[in-house]
Amino acid sequence: MKSGSPFLRPLSLALLGLALFLLPFLLLQSHSYLTIHDNLDTEIGSPYLLNKFRVVFDYRPTTVIPSIMNGLPRNALRSGLNPTVWLFGVLPWAAYLVNQALVRLLGLLGMWALLRARWLPEPGQRGLAAGLALAWATLPIYSIYGLTVLGQPALLLAVLRLRDGRGRWWDWLLVAAFPVWTFFVFVGPFIGGALAGLALYDFWHGRRAAALRVALATGLLMAMYVVVEWPLFYSLLVAQQFISHRVEHDLLRQTQMGLLPGLRQSLNFLVLGQYHSSQFFRGAVALAVLAALAWAPGGWRVAARRLAPWLLDILGVSIFCGFVLQGVALVQHQLPLLHAFNLTRLGFLLPLACFGVLALGLRLLPIQRRLVAAGIVAVQLLIGLLMNTEWTNNLRELAGRPKKGQPNYAQYMAKPLFTSIKQHLAQRTGLPPSGYRVGCLGFAPAVAQLNDFYTLDSNQNNYPLAYKHQFRPLIAGELAKDAALRTYFDAWGNRCFFFAHELGRNFLVPAAPVRTVQDWALNAAAFKQLGGRFILSAARLAHPARSGLRPVADFAHPDSYWHIYVYEVAETAK
Repeated sequence: MKSGSPFLRPLSLALLGLALFLLPFLLLQSHSYLTIHDNLDTEIGSPYLLNKFRVVFDYRPTTVIPSIMNGLPRNALRSGLNPTVWLFGVLPWAAYLVNQALVRLLGLLGMWALLRARWLPEPGQRGLAAGLALAWATLPIYSIYGLTVLGQPALLLAVLRLRDGRGRWWDWLLVAAFPVWTFFVFVGPFIGGALAGLALYDFWHGRRAAALRVALATGLLMAMYVVVEWPLFYSLLVAQQFISHRVEHDLLRQTQMGLLPGLRQSLNFLVLGQYHSSQFFRGAVALAVLAALAWAPGGWRVAARRLAPWLLDILGVSIFCGFVLQGVALVQHQLPLLHAFNLTRLGFLLPLACFGVLALGLRLLPIQRRLVAAGIVAVQLLIGLLMNTEWTNNLRELAGRPKKGQPNYAQYMAKPLFTSIKQHLAQRTGLPPSGYRVGCLGFAPAVAQLNDFYTLDSNQNNYPLAYKHQFRPLIAGELAKDAALRTYFDAWGNRCFFFAHELGRNFLVPAAPVRTVQDWALNAAAFKQLGGRFILSAARLAHPARSGLRPVADFAHPDSYWHIYVYEVAETAK
């Protein structure tokens, strides 16, 4: 026991550090700040509604989510095999925090195992490994995506063990389990391609047994992705349930073409990364490289030879991600399948590659430079923490100085406020929320959906093209006023929203100061024809009659971020 304790002590300290990182969420609970963009305003609604309507495993083509877009096909949402979906089925809102804690814990353990087995295996490197594992686990990630990023070290270690012929049954199990808690469209094709390349590399160099084992692991991984994401693969390759709005994604209209825009994007991927895949400054990685070049035994040439393949890979991926959309834009009509995948998501592999360079740079340092190595790890940990807006905003919440314009979960969801609206509309109409449809202006429709309203608008990565065409006449007047909004909807359209030219793309209109929209060009007749009855607006309409609407009431609550003005479509709208 005594001989084992020094080995466990650094890991125990890393686990304690993770617990301290998660403590603000535990203390604040429903008053925690959670990332809003592409998270609260999009992703959280999927697992909640799948459980609410009890269609988690109902993949029939006729199954829909009735509260979204007059019936969004169930198969447009995430797989029912995803553990995040299960958590939302057994827990209330706290599912998000539990999911985050589990994802970060497993990420820490996976990185620790990889570092100790491969990248920092020496006895004197345990502290560095623990620090890097903690830095990895506290990166600014979208935890709602599960282990898509933080689970990669465990997968890599399992594949490397299998490649070496030292794999056990649990390594095969880990490969098979990875697709369950990750998103295929984010990492599946790229990890599969990287592993296939590794198998070909081994085969070319005569290591045929190793190549076979890697190929089998790759086959198992992809087969499990097919099982987990069966509705996606079935729709793409067998029988298309509906034509996706994504076929109208027009990259020529969305993408800045030319050398300078491509270089700017490449530099962004190289220095910061993309926010969905964990955006953090690569300063500590650069410090590790410089330290290795300066102090590695054998001189800078030895360090350069060891680090060069990693650095060239990172540079190549960054350049690819910076320019690939321009290339795809030129062939988008000849290769329509490219609409299904965003090839810049290859950048989801960059965080692990950067930590690989960081670990290797530290490994090349002599023992006399242990303080330098520890300082670089501390810098990386600090960078990740300071760039983790959930964590920093929650520290501000605890200090009583919340960041302006960044509501916490309770303020954003505003349950008491929307309960009052539901009760008022029930008295007015005699109907539950399922008996009418609403549209949202100045805030994300996910807020209304999570408060049990049935919305005509929504933010979805995949929905029927026919519905996009049905919805456009409702907002055509506003799109006509603004070329940028017109491109945003026509050439992309994931946010199928009730836009207002005067608000632009502001979907966080606060209760104060009151924002007033002077002239909103809603097609009330088309809104009514699609089933719409009420507009819930975070901004006051100065002249609702011009929009074919009449005011019903307005609602405020001291704990809400919103002041909601309710308007009803006029009887004369035809």
